[in-house]
Parts: sequence; structure tokens; C-alpha cells
Amino acid sequence: MSYAPFKMRVFALLLDYLLILSYGIFVVGSVSFLFRQPLNFLFSNSPVTAQITGFVMMTAPVSLYFILSECSKWKGTWGKRKMSLQVVDDQGDRLGLSRSLIRTAIKFLPWEVAHFAIWRLMLPTSYSEKTLYIVLNTVNVAILLYLIVPFTNKKRRNIYDWLARTAVVEKEDEAS
Repeated sequence: MSYAPFKMRVFALLLDYLLILSYGIFVVGSVSFLFRQPLNFLFSNSPVTAQITGFVMMTAPVSLYFILSECSKWKGTWGKRKMSLQVVDDQGDRLGLSRSLIRTAIKFLPWEVAHFAIWRLMLPTSYSEKTLYIVLNTVNVAILLYLIVPFTNKKRRNIYDWLARTAVVEKEDEAS
């Protein structure tokens, strides 16, 4: 297996981000315009309700995109396919649903922890501001580790790849 260079992984993520951004614009733009009153209530009273609503509207659909794409016959998201990359298990096989779920959950954990802190900074909560800033700084450290770790090993695995026992590889030609 030829492990994917970090640069190709970043380009694949940027392509996927275009899809995610389009979805976000659709949700925030059209859905919030059409359903402004009920959504306003969901985002203004309780940090728990706001976080759950945000999770249902953004995090869950984005996570499902990664989970289902990476355990599909294509072994990767649209961005990875465009960059000729695949996500595989330790034997080079397609991921099962549970392994894909674990990989994606760990990958997006800092994102969701950041949402936890941000909603509690914006709306009344029992957490101190200092505690929430510590949480956000911890998220920044995790993101920094996600950027550094692939440079520290031959297989260019990230933290979520190690924990899920996966790797991102360059797609082999069908003829070989």
C-alpha cells in the first residue's frame, strides 16, 4: 500500500469542505429563513438545546457523509475519490460501518467539544468562562496534534487512524 501524502489528504478535505459549505449555506440560508421562528427559539434559550439542534442540523449529516462514504465501495468521500485516495483497514480492505463510525467520531470530536464550549459562552450556563476557555484551548491543541501527527510516522496515520486502525492510501490502478 502506498500511503497518501499529507498534501493530498488536505486537498481532499478542502474538496469535501466545499460540499459541506454548500450544505451549510443551504441549511443556514434557506431552512433558517423558512423556519426562523421555531429555530430562533432552539438557538436562544438553552446551550444544551442549541447544541443538540446544531448537532442534528450540521454535525450529524456531515458525520454521516464521512461514515457512509468511507465504508462504501469507493472507500472514501467525494474529495478523496477526486484525489485518488481511499480509507482502508490494516489489511487494505474496505472499512466496516463500525470502524468508519469510530474513525469519524474521533475525527470530529474536537469540533463537537468546541461547539459545547461556544454555546456555553454565548448562552447562560453554570460553567465558568475560564473553564470554557480552557476547553477551547484544549480543542486547539487537539487540532494542532491532528495537523502534526501524520508527519511523525511512515504510514502518515492521524490519531483517529491509529485508534480506528485505518489508513489513507493512494488508490491502486484497477489494471495492476
